[in-house]
Amino acid sequence: MPTLSSSGFRISKDQLIVAVPVAVVAAAGGFFLSSYLTGRSCKKGQVNTCVCKDSPKVVHSFDMEDIGTKAVYCRCWKSKKFPYCDGAHAKHNEETGDNVGPLIIKKRDA
Repeated sequence: MPTLSSSGFRISKDQLIVAVPVAVVAAAGGFFLSSYLTGRSCKKGQVNTCVCKDSPKVVHSFDMEDIGTKAVYCRCWKSKKFPYCDGAHAKHNEETGDNVGPLIIKKRDA
């Protein structure tokens, strides 16, 4: 049992041998728990990893008249046919637990 003396707590060698590994395990457990919980929340980082990286901003513009009856656009930045969706979000969602899908624009029936 630690004792209180005029200079503060005194810990025996046997108590120190037990306390240090317990403290190390507790610190490591706290670190890993924190890393796990942080990994489950949104992180700051790049969304676009490969599309038009030489451009300061990726912008695509389309005229409504040119769309036809339906257009499907990528929102996961993984499509090989960007800005159009090629279904790459399915693999991305499976690997990351995300739920991203395409933007679908359709003309309303008149």
